[in-house]
Amino acid sequence: MDKTFRLLFIFGLIFFFSCEDLINEYYDYGPGVRLWGENYSFENTTELDLSWNELSGPVPQEIENLTNLEVLWLSDNQLTGSIPHEIENLTNLVSLGLSDNQLTGSIPSEMESLTNLIFGYLYDNQLSGIIPDEICNTFVNIRNNQLCPPYPSCVEDYVGV
Repeated sequence: MDKTFRLLFIFGLIFFFSCEDLINEYYDYGPGVRLWGENYSFENTTELDLSWNELSGPVPQEIENLTNLEVLWLSDNQLTGSIPHEIENLTNLVSLGLSDNQLTGSIPSEMESLTNLIFGYLYDNQLSGIIPDEICNTFVNIRNNQLCPPYPSCVEDYVGV
């Protein structure tokens, strides 16, 4: 009986540690950030598409820690508050979608740090204030906001009402 118990104990340990590795791999419990109830790896998260997820509240400042992000889509939610200035840390960002939310405040001039940004979608929010000239370094759709003239020449025809 003692030998059987030891064998069962050893098999139990092997099973436990095998399952623990699988669970850790599946949930990626490595260094990361928790956003909207989910964990995202600092190193491995390059795309984050949470569009149409009924997210509400402000864009968490912790998003700045996902420095390998190339694509960030948070469109078509109920996000409120301003675009966090910490967005400047997402220097690998190529595509940013924040359209169709209820974002307010101004477009942060820190967006000039996003030198790899090719597409930015900020339309259909309640953004206000002056459009920073830095926005001309990329394509950013900003129509249907409450932005004030004078508009930079690169967006004059695309601001909309």
